[in-house]
Amino acid sequence: MNKFVKIQDLLNEKADCQARINLMPYDGSPEIKEQSGHKYLYVRKRVAGRLTSTYVDVYSEELYQLLLRNARDIRVLRKRIRQIEKELSSLGYEESELSERVFQNIDFARANMKSNIYDQAVLEGVGTSFPQTEGIIDNGTVNGVKATDVQKILNLKHAWEFILDKDVIQSKSDFYMVSHIAKLVNEGFYMDGGRVRGIPVTIGGSTYVPPIPRELAVKESIDNILNLDKEPIDIAIEICLYCMKMQIFIDGNKRAAVIFANQYLIAHGQGFIVIPESEVDDFKKLLVKYYEGEESVIIRAFLKEKCWKNF
Repeated sequence: MNKFVKIQDLLNEKADCQARINLMPYDGSPEIKEQSGHKYLYVRKRVAGRLTSTYVDVYSEELYQLLLRNARDIRVLRKRIRQIEKELSSLGYEESELSERVFQNIDFARANMKSNIYDQAVLEGVGTSFPQTEGIIDNGTVNGVKATDVQKILNLKHAWEFILDKDVIQSKSDFYMVSHIAKLVNEGFYMDGGRVRGIPVTIGGSTYVPPIPRELAVKESIDNILNLDKEPIDIAIEICLYCMKMQIFIDGNKRAAVIFANQYLIAHGQGFIVIPESEVDDFKKLLVKYYEGEESVIIRAFLKEKCWKNF
């Protein structure tokens, strides 16, 4: 395998492992404490050299087993991260320092991540309120919400955690990046949601039928767009619209397209782009017109004026 591709694959895997750790509701070894004849669960972990103990809930065997699984899974993930770091070192990879502007952009995106995930869920027709979405992001579940909607929201969180990792921000924006993002947003729905689709698809509410994509052509098109002599926001919008219209993957194309555009945009310290809940209806109408051949100037202007958040 080409050395550069190997390094990029390892960086993506490392970021994915870290994103999975961030998704774990509890980080630490489970501990049972008794008080006045009742049992309570805590998690212990060492922070800055000091052993801390954080209260979780009243003891139940189910919660205790969950804490044990979490602790085991986190150990496995951290071990893999250490292995990856050794492999990267053997390949001669050295981390480069991100600019202060990019660090600020990561913080800006992270501070707005819950509302961004909610807006993306609305675009996908997920019928959760913001408090419900927030509950799923924080706790992994919420009462009264379909399991498929919970999975979509958790997948969006996973994908956002992935692109906000500093290694991923430093990685090249390309076909392999959007493929991995598509795999994350389709997790639990398709075996390999990041594979280029080989079957026809239709788009509801539109007469447009996307052609079957060819992987080499898609790679070239993405590279050509990313190498355009334009401002980062214009390139991000262009790549977002291309991925949506091409329908590269079997599902999750709008989700993957928006998050991929944001990986590129954040890496350039230029804010983020998301379709706000209040603009979803208008965006969908413009998107259908764009699919059916209407000049893209209008939808590009819409995305730039109403969906781009800078700082």
